[in-house]
Amino acid sequence: MAAHRLTLLLLFIMRREERHCQALSVDPPESIDIYDPGHLGRLDITWRPPASLHNLTECPQMYQLEYFDSYQNSWTAIRTPARTYTAQFDLMKDVSVRVYTLLSGPCTNGHLVTSSNYTELVWKAPSTGVADTAVKDFTCVFYNMMYVKCTWERSPKTPANSQHNLYFWHKELQQTKECPKYLLSNGVQTGCDFTGKPLPEFTDVSFCVNGSSPEGPLKPTYITLQIQNHVKPDTTGELHLQTGSDAQLELRWTNPAGRVPKHCLEWEVEHNQEGRSKKTILISTEATSLTLPSVSDNLRNCFRVRCRLDKYCTETSFWSDWSRQICHPKEIPSSAEPQQEPVSIFVYLAAVIITALLLLLGVWEVLKMRNHGQVKKLDPLTASAGRSSAL
Repeated sequence: MAAHRLTLLLLFIMRREERHCQALSVDPPESIDIYDPGHLGRLDITWRPPASLHNLTECPQMYQLEYFDSYQNSWTAIRTPARTYTAQFDLMKDVSVRVYTLLSGPCTNGHLVTSSNYTELVWKAPSTGVADTAVKDFTCVFYNMMYVKCTWERSPKTPANSQHNLYFWHKELQQTKECPKYLLSNGVQTGCDFTGKPLPEFTDVSFCVNGSSPEGPLKPTYITLQIQNHVKPDTTGELHLQTGSDAQLELRWTNPAGRVPKHCLEWEVEHNQEGRSKKTILISTEATSLTLPSVSDNLRNCFRVRCRLDKYCTETSFWSDWSRQICHPKEIPSSAEPQQEPVSIFVYLAAVIITALLLLLGVWEVLKMRNHGQVKKLDPLTASAGRSSAL
């Protein structure tokens, strides 16, 4: 009986706490501000707590920040006790931010209460620059993890006598810097060479490509990336091909020199069979050797390889250039040369038979005319054929 009363008391207390929590309301933050320190899209977001919680010190306050990530095309949510947060944005697109207030502790009986509304700010993108003049196909390549080169393509609508400039920033820099060495094409800046100016790995590096023209400023382009996700390994320099037991082909090659981790490489082998019919096969492997079953002596087998970083070491990667090609045997076997098709032989035979019949017909006509005492001027070819036949 006592236990039953205790259970009823606990249920009563829990229901009363639930009603209390349901009755408790929390206001959203009063305001949101966005500050641009000039770091190419790295914006500082700050907000003020609701005035109703200024004197509420026994309950910890948290906030849920949500912002639209235009690079991922989705919303990102962050919970933090701070009232400031820094995130990367594409400055050519609107910045949308909203913040909720979260409350817990003794005043909520240990429950987490979220404000039913949120405070929102939409930061409009500046509409500057000549329309349709932003650069295309911006690409950065981390060559063999030694140096970085970034390139871009000009828009077809870029006015003549225009010039693009590249600026970059990362957290190790106090301020934005310009490209240390531009890549030129017919006097036009189409890329940036960072050789001798290393960029940090596993760190967001922000780029801006803008420019000027006689018609006004060009549309800027903002890009953020991490260079370890843009590695292009060097080409392997050594390939070895030999025949093993049972006429097997054994192909071996070496890893490219440099900083690229050997355990991160995946390989693609291109196998070309040359002979009566040609065939190309692509083989994927993580090893630096490959053994093929016995092959025909009438075929010439050629190989080349390339590599890239696998998905376990990086998000994306570029294929290396193809290695030089190595073949066995070095020359195409004579027996493997294309043979004449039976159809072609039949055509030749038919032509010979028809020619012989025409010659016989010509000879028969000559004999016929002689027998009848007729003299006719024969065609030079027929006459020649007739004389040859008579001889």
